[in-house]
Amino acid sequence: MRTYPKAAAGIAVTGAALIAAVGLAAAPAFAAVTTATVSGSSSTGALTATATSPTLTDSTTGTKLTCTSAAATATVANGTHTGGPSIQVGTITGATWNTCKLNSITFTVTASTLPWPLSATDPTTSAGNTNTVLTGITANLSGLCTATITGTVTGYYSNSAHSLVLNAGTLTVSGVGGLCLGLINNGDHVVYAASYVVSPTTLALNAS
Repeated sequence: MRTYPKAAAGIAVTGAALIAAVGLAAAPAFAAVTTATVSGSSSTGALTATATSPTLTDSTTGTKLTCTSAAATATVANGTHTGGPSIQVGTITGATWNTCKLNSITFTVTASTLPWPLSATDPTTSAGNTNTVLTGITANLSGLCTATITGTVTGYYSNSAHSLVLNAGTLTVSGVGGLCLGLINNGDHVVYAASYVVSPTTLALNAS
């Protein structure tokens, strides 16, 4: 008897987890912000960020993928921005995932439609956390199982840990093909969880 289900599990999960930049369940309601201030960035606004063991979970099937690491580049320049109800403070210019697999099955995920806008959505909390949203995300999964993931990812920037934590939002699967074996399906929602440590570590994001 062939053991395709296990292999496919790694496939589907991997694709979902990798994307990422990202992925999630229902997005929370946002409180309006009128001002967002970035400080401590590089002179050009260029940032890098890395995450260890990011995961992607299919909320419908429960399939889960883990990557060894992920990395991103961004432009978040110092300055004060006004507007609302959410305020764009920068963009994600690049996103990659490394060794994403399940049961030793490895797949490749490619980010597209970059750059992805990064916006502050809620006033900074007393703990120094500023809620954020990444929009316009599209990522493609290739391997034995193929799929496209699109949508938004939400989370928060921690001024104390200098980390962008992604843990919610709305990512939807489409274009499923190949040997996915029902582990990931068109219309499924996937949840991406990762904590990206940002460099320079002096970056601060405050909104009100």
